[in-house]
Amino acid sequence: MTIKKEKRYALLLAADDSDYVKKVYGGYFNVFVKAFENEGDKWDLFRVIEGEFPEADELENYEGFVVSGSPHDAYGDENWILQLCFLLQTLFAMQKKVLGICFGHQVLCRALGGKVAKSSSGWDIGVRKVSLTEDFHSYGFSDEFDEIPPTLSIIECHQDKVYEVPMGAKVVAQSDKTEVEMFTFGDHILGIQGHPEYSKDILDNLIDRLLSNNSIEIGFAQEAKLQLLKAEPDRKYLENICRQFLKGGWSPSPTYL
Repeated sequence: MTIKKEKRYALLLAADDSDYVKKVYGGYFNVFVKAFENEGDKWDLFRVIEGEFPEADELENYEGFVVSGSPHDAYGDENWILQLCFLLQTLFAMQKKVLGICFGHQVLCRALGGKVAKSSSGWDIGVRKVSLTEDFHSYGFSDEFDEIPPTLSIIECHQDKVYEVPMGAKVVAQSDKTEVEMFTFGDHILGIQGHPEYSKDILDNLIDRLLSNNSIEIGFAQEAKLQLLKAEPDRKYLENICRQFLKGGWSPSPTYL
């Protein structure tokens, strides 16, 4: 009888749980695990925003790491952000799977030598269509239900963006507002600017919180909420992309190397 080895993954949480997410989902950890886990996985939580990081001698025990979104700037110099950059550089050297989401996408880019800054076009909030490049399809992604379409709709909520990917990395998705919606580095790094893990109600509540702390204006908030009512994110495809990346079913064709 063959016993399958348990696969361990770590969520590096760079945000505090909102009251809404705690009440409805039990915290962001549950949101991510529900979106990305495969049967038999074990997930651990590290609240990096509070200075909680995995021990160096434990890194080898993990199959992959996910870096969450955050209200903080990925180009900031807070101690925990600098420590996170060092950890990401270490994981890159170890060729560990790392998936960065929103802030995670940006800080991963920064750690590996790319350029991140405030977007000149301001906030991007809502459901946006992103176009996948030929390089994306070179990774051999296969959806178990349908052929993946050339464009996908994803929930966005950011005012910073990647301007330049690290040397050796490839842009694999773009939109009319953000030039780097997704990037890869070999077969072990994937950054996604949008939120494949978010449901529409999470974004709706986040819009309310951004409005209440004067981060956005009421007209912008109303427009974002109206657009959110009309559009649907392609969560099935996006979650499958993340799962396949994390479990190892993701490798570029030699033609594209």
